Amino acid sequence: MAEIPAAPFPFTFDPKSMALVVIDMQRDFAEPGGFGASLGNDVSRVQKIVPTVKKLIEGFRAAGLPVIHTMECHRPDLSDLPPAKRDRGNPTIRIGDEGPMGRVLIAGEPGTAILEELAPLPGEIVIEKPGKGAFYATPFGDELKRLGAQQLVFAGVTTEVCVQTTMREANDRGYECLLAEDATESYFPEFKAAALAMIRAQGAIVGWTATTDEVLQGIADA
Repeated sequence: MAEIPAAPFPFTFDPKSMALVVIDMQRDFAEPGGFGASLGNDVSRVQKIVPTVKKLIEGFRAAGLPVIHTMECHRPDLSDLPPAKRDRGNPTIRIGDEGPMGRVLIAGEPGTAILEELAPLPGEIVIEKPGKGAFYATPFGDELKRLGAQQLVFAGVTTEVCVQTTMREANDRGYECLLAEDATESYFPEFKAAALAMIRAQGAIVGWTATTDEVLQGIADA
């Protein structure tokens, strides 16, 4: 067993059971003209973490550990998009509408793609998810079992929505979860801070947090 210095206390792990989960680092959430920007959000906050997420991915690849990518997207016929999700709020464009980068959050469209700098390598698992959590209506759980992964390191966006939702889903299923706090981001800094506090509260009730450098140093020492 090895250790990563984390909050609220060190994260003990077995490298053979570790995997990295990168949540929704997609053009529509990170680039001007995408869905995130259409909601009035400052997407530069997401862009700033791209080098850190890339460093984390490359560290896992170098260590021979699995990297899993998720993408929030829907079928072209919108059959997996409930009205409660499509009709929420007052965006300038809605999921499924034609936007500057193709139909918004529709599988196969340019804006739905993962950022080029973070693109999956051949053979890496890519989970297309219609919800906020990666377990809902996807093969994510089956893929984790196939890998033998029990301890998950998380990165991606947004901290308080898709990242935290997936961590809570994983926690309920018995996985131990560690969030790389500088490799995740929210459009709202106060929401990120609150999510980090909630995750590690009450003795890591949902999981642990640590920096990318701490994670990679722990993997290297193992």
